[in-house]
Amino acid sequence: MKINYSMLILALGLTFNCLASNTDNFDEFQYGIENSGSTITIHFNAGESHNHPLYAIWLADEHGKYIQTLYVAESIGKGVFKRSNRKAEKWEKGEKQRVAALPYWAHQRSIKNEYGTYNPTPRQPVPDAYTGATPTGSFSIHAKTEKVLKGKYKILLEVNQPWDWNEFWTNNLYPDNSEYKTSSQPALIYEAEFDTDNLMPIYFMKPIGHSHYAGENGLLFTDLSTITTALNIAKSINILISK
Repeated sequence: MKINYSMLILALGLTFNCLASNTDNFDEFQYGIENSGSTITIHFNAGESHNHPLYAIWLADEHGKYIQTLYVAESIGKGVFKRSNRKAEKWEKGEKQRVAALPYWAHQRSIKNEYGTYNPTPRQPVPDAYTGATPTGSFSIHAKTEKVLKGKYKILLEVNQPWDWNEFWTNNLYPDNSEYKTSSQPALIYEAEFDTDNLMPIYFMKPIGHSHYAGENGLLFTDLSTITTALNIAKSINILISK
């Protein structure tokens, strides 16, 4: 197969021009800045259904085995929510387990807490270097890995938007499951693969499945036929790798 390199270069140029114009309104964040590894930049372009979702982003080997967290929402990473308990018509900050929020990441990380689940707690938090406020719109995260990357890897992103119901994932589908009721459509998993020996200028993350609706296990469910608006939380997610 013949490749028209001039057309390829033109297409890449247009892509980067588009990214440059779109990232003007992106919030910028840095994580793992004290590390001495490679830099991974994640551009998340918010879609039409975006409404304050939670995120976790992590690095895995070529087989999908967890290596390290690159970023996780502070509320999940510390186990403390600003709106944990409601007293006297006022929300109070406090410890809370939201096991249905980002369960695939939590199980991949595989650190069991004092409650027997896999979410971080105030006694077992994710380090400050990888946690931060949840972005309110489109964002760019510049994450530095613990070690210089050499070989084949995967970047995974899990996103969950509370109370995002649809015709299948209704509020009475599991009426006795309080964890499900905080999640609605289950968390989505996006993935991109790369090889440091053959780096591309840009990688586009694609949805590969969803988590358990109540966070009861760490399985990946690849059938996305019941997922609707959750697929529009992100308009696009792309990755840039710098060795």
